[in-house]
Amino acid sequence: MAKTRYEQNVAAFRHFNRFYTRKIGILDKEFLHSEFSLTEARVLFELSDRRQPTAAELSRDLGLDPGYLSRLLRRLSTLGLVEKETSATDGRQQLMKLSRKGEAALARLNHNSNEEIGALLVPLKPPDQQRLLAAMHTIEGLLGGEPPRDGAATYQLRSHRPGDIGWVVHRHGVLYAQEYGWDESFEALVADIASKFIRDFDPQRERCWIAEKDGQNVGSIFLVKESKTVAKLRMLIVEPSARGLGIGKRLVDECVAFARNAGYRKVRLWTDPQLHAARKLYQEAGFVLVKTEPHDEFGKGLIGQTWELVFRGAP
Repeated sequence: MAKTRYEQNVAAFRHFNRFYTRKIGILDKEFLHSEFSLTEARVLFELSDRRQPTAAELSRDLGLDPGYLSRLLRRLSTLGLVEKETSATDGRQQLMKLSRKGEAALARLNHNSNEEIGALLVPLKPPDQQRLLAAMHTIEGLLGGEPPRDGAATYQLRSHRPGDIGWVVHRHGVLYAQEYGWDESFEALVADIASKFIRDFDPQRERCWIAEKDGQNVGSIFLVKESKTVAKLRMLIVEPSARGLGIGKRLVDECVAFARNAGYRKVRLWTDPQLHAARKLYQEAGFVLVKTEPHDEFGKGLIGQTWELVFRGAP
């Protein structure tokens, strides 16, 4: 009997899990060539990464049975790796931290882990390494993973290069169809704007910014010349997988700063009321709504909005 799509998806997920756990040695009795199990190593890491947590906090956040965690912590304490002290604010709570011996043990685990991961990455060419990391970030994001605790930027902005313009056109067509129901006539408009940008590109007064994350394009914005004194902000887009990182705001800020330094007196843009997140970014950057008019482009009745930012001191 043929499997349903759901059954096929479950089987593929389990197949990947078996492959990955075998590849990184999770099933090895001695995790990372140490005396510790995977769970014990994870607890050591959490004790290093947190500021004196309680057993209850570890049990909750790691999803471990309290009794099992208690026995595990007792073993680590017996080995001299974990120290406990009574909380100054609640005498019923025991706060835990790594001892110096525990910190040394964790350092060895981290070293061994880095060596093993490096051995997996080194044979891959740099583009393939980026594809692998991008896939990992995608899995983590779709399954509810948290962003890095250090808050470090995970993307970069750069100017356009061959292949980027085609990506901009493609992703505008796909995302605006998926999120707003716009038809292919919008993609045709973006293609016209993008091709004109390439044909007539003036690097002194025009610019494209591409946001890149883990080797993949995740956002774009363009500043194009409309006249000697007026520039147009166009084709702002951020991939759904990269939203929430501040990429949209950064793109708008870079665009406005470039326009000001290039000597424009005004920046103009066209948008639609449905694009709530983009309109909020424009308002925060100082743009003001100056014109509203209905239209029937892109397959449905819409309301076009023109926004403008006049630089202080400009006539």
